[in-house]
Amino acid sequence: MGDWYVKSNRESGDGYSDIVVIVESEEIGIIIEIRYAENGKYDTACKKAMEQIDTDGYTAELREDVFCTIIKLGIACFRKKCGVVAEKETL
Repeated sequence: MGDWYVKSNRESGDGYSDIVVIVESEEIGIIIEIRYAENGKYDTACKKAMEQIDTDGYTAELREDVFCTIIKLGIACFRKKCGVVAEKETL
């Protein structure tokens, strides 16, 4: 879409987030972290993905750029299925 920017493996905070989507016109930033769900343990892998977003500071740059909404997605994949955990922060 016109004002949507998608970046992969972008350095942010203390590491590299898997995917960052920026919607400038809406002041929305989306951080996506993807994990492999060992033996189909989706909840565990999603939780680890969300923890990584927080502990590695992946949202820091979005906060510095004063995005009004930050959406964090932890995605866990196993074979042909996936689980998703989402969290929305409004600043």
